[in-house]
Amino acid sequence: MSTEFFSTTSKIQYEGPDSDNALAFRWYDKDRLVDGKSMADHLRLAACYWHSFCWDGFDIFGDGTMDRPWADGQSSLGDPMAQAKLKMAAAFEFFDKLGIAFWCFHDRDIAPEGDSFAETARMVDEMVDLAGQYQADSGLKLLWGTANLFSNARFQAGAATNPDPEVFANAAGQVAHCLEATNKLGGQNYVLWGGREGYETLLNTDLGRELDQMARFLHMVVEHKYKIGFEGLILLEPKPFEPTKHQYDYDVAAVHAFLQKYGLQDEIAVNIEVNHATLSGHDFAHEIAVAFSAGIFGSVDANAGDPRLGWDVDRFPVSVEEMTLGMVEILRGGGFTSGGLNFDAKLRRQSTERDDLFHAHIGGMDTMARALLAASSILNSGDLDNSRDARYLGWTTEFGRSILTGDTTLAGLHSRSMTAAEPVRVSGHQEALENIVARHIERIR
Repeated sequence: MSTEFFSTTSKIQYEGPDSDNALAFRWYDKDRLVDGKSMADHLRLAACYWHSFCWDGFDIFGDGTMDRPWADGQSSLGDPMAQAKLKMAAAFEFFDKLGIAFWCFHDRDIAPEGDSFAETARMVDEMVDLAGQYQADSGLKLLWGTANLFSNARFQAGAATNPDPEVFANAAGQVAHCLEATNKLGGQNYVLWGGREGYETLLNTDLGRELDQMARFLHMVVEHKYKIGFEGLILLEPKPFEPTKHQYDYDVAAVHAFLQKYGLQDEIAVNIEVNHATLSGHDFAHEIAVAFSAGIFGSVDANAGDPRLGWDVDRFPVSVEEMTLGMVEILRGGGFTSGGLNFDAKLRRQSTERDDLFHAHIGGMDTMARALLAASSILNSGDLDNSRDARYLGWTTEFGRSILTGDTTLAGLHSRSMTAAEPVRVSGHQEALENIVARHIERIR
């Protein structure tokens, strides 16, 4: 634990927009008040364990490229648990120097997998105890935990949706253990990411059966939540495809329909990833708005995709405009409760030095801070909301209200249309509104 992995970097400080220091925040001032609440409390920023500390740059085309002395394969330690402890020391040193408030993990990130379920559970428990010590020493909090139900070969056909009930049972046991670990660490949410909950072909798939299995699995998770006294939200993370061709949790709307069908809409919310929104053909802001409209908004994985690439590239967010539009919807909906902004993002394979982790997170944190300031400015000005309200003004009249209350029938509207004048078209002013957003981004300080 005495090893210092980031010896060339001190604690990251806020220096303001005019700073040229690459290892300082220009926009993220955690104590700055925005609409009566600190920036830190608005954003609830988190760093993820997996991309930053478990991945060394390996991809399907080549070996790892990054300087990661704590990673498996690079560490001189032969003992998997010793390597796990080395990795945790590196992670919490980084979290502390970055000054971030939360972290997130998969069970397989923090502990290796043993020769049996019992051995694996014992190693997870040992690492959870160690993480608890680090949290107590640093003040860092756990935003959410989750179980890795996709890496092991047993999950080749999914976990909850697997055709083998033994695999279902193994996955259920793993989630139960990870949920208990998350609860022990004071986690404020628990995420279920169904990485392989889908199918490749209907030739060998009973789609209805698999959906029923998935629903039963989620009901069991909710039941266990109450049994152990976990007070956080259970979150389901939508993803359109990759690795499976047809994911059951394609987007927020699909998840909402699933939750409604199986009576889970009051128990489970969503964890929205920006890059998954891109892959589903939606904007980040769209997914946020749908979640709030459905009453299932929970948390966000803040990253970025690439519309020219059809896979999960997980870049750190750099587009202030894209993030501003998302933050407008988050603030408009009332902001985060137990959720936050987790940087589920990874470096590019050629960003090989350890300090590149700091540059990436600083950029992401500054992007989200600037987006928060711009979104607050936009909403406080009333420019967008006033224009939007004017566009729907007709629905506030007696006639408009009569349609929505059921006082008017289809036949009645047909009779009215026979004598009514042609409706007057009104401009949507989209370009003017886009310019308003740009001006607010330009003016923030």
